[in-house]
Amino acid sequence: MTLPSGFRIAFPRELAIAALAMAMVLVASCSPTANQTAAAPAAAARNATLTPAQLKNIRLYTVETSKYHKMTEATGAVDFDNDQATSVLAPFSGPVSRLVVSLGDHVKKGDALGIVDSPDFATAISTYSKALATAATNRKLADIDKDLLQHNGISQREEAQAQTDAVSAEADRDAALKALVSLNVDPRVIRDVQQGKSTSRIESVIRSPINGTVVEKLITPGQLLQAGTTPCFTVADLSRVWVTAQIFGAGLASVSLGDTAEVITGTDDKNLSGTVDNIAALVDPTTRAVGVRVVVDNPGGVLKKQMYVRVRIRAHEESSGTLVPVSAILRDDENLPFVYLAQADGSFARQHVTLGYRSQDQYDIAEGLKVGDRIVVDGGVFVQFMQDQ
Repeated sequence: MTLPSGFRIAFPRELAIAALAMAMVLVASCSPTANQTAAAPAAAARNATLTPAQLKNIRLYTVETSKYHKMTEATGAVDFDNDQATSVLAPFSGPVSRLVVSLGDHVKKGDALGIVDSPDFATAISTYSKALATAATNRKLADIDKDLLQHNGISQREEAQAQTDAVSAEADRDAALKALVSLNVDPRVIRDVQQGKSTSRIESVIRSPINGTVVEKLITPGQLLQAGTTPCFTVADLSRVWVTAQIFGAGLASVSLGDTAEVITGTDDKNLSGTVDNIAALVDPTTRAVGVRVVVDNPGGVLKKQMYVRVRIRAHEESSGTLVPVSAILRDDENLPFVYLAQADGSFARQHVTLGYRSQDQYDIAEGLKVGDRIVVDGGVFVQFMQDQ
């Protein structure tokens, strides 16, 4: 619509004031305020500074290169020393009459372990008795034929045959005697047979082949034994045992034959010492560990078969590193290890470190420190508190 010349629209005064106020609001919303200003970057952590009185609450340590022997700890299981233990097999067949020992009994070589009603035993004694008589008779006949030959009473061929028969009978006698010895027949019974004395019903005795302790009893009265097949007892010398430790991964590199070891039973204040004498060539497919065998003296029989123990193996070869006490190591909010490093101005700064091998109460620091650095080893928590103030 076209307005006439000279015509003007008049706005009320209140409307003009409202428009002006609206414009001011829009301008204010576009300008920055204190709350919208970008936050300033956080200030770097400052060093901790202590007063002379506060310095008395801490202890410093000067870093230096140290020599040490690596220690490898593992769990282990006790077993018999198979070089000093033997499984006693039935030397003859027959039913078990009775047992004369119990588990844990100490026996000497030749002591009776069990009694068997065995025909093999009686047959062996009878065979030896007959062989003795035959050998004695043939030897007498050979001596007689030798005398007759000298007086032309028999031919040389007959005399030679008599000597052959005597030697053959003596060989049978010796073989029969060895059979008795292998059956562990009581030497007194053998002497009685050799002297021609009559023997009463002789019991078949299973005897211990070594001095030791009865650690397994595998038969019961009435059980039928098969000669050379049925295991009856296990006798072991428990003065020395084997402990097989399970070593994983990198720990194996620190273990060598001949290393000394300490066996911790947990039931006795006194630990036992031993020596590594075998390292398995294969990894256990179940545990993925390598078996390391430690030979341990076992005074008083403290270690029992199948007992679980802790084993601490000390490497024979010496290592060197930058060792600092464990007490010097602290952790930050991200669980990273650090120490407080003394500065030239007397303050203490956090120094992050890389921990290496731990040797008892010391860490070998792989990175972060150098020889000559002075660090807080006692009172680090106090320094941390003062730094956070």
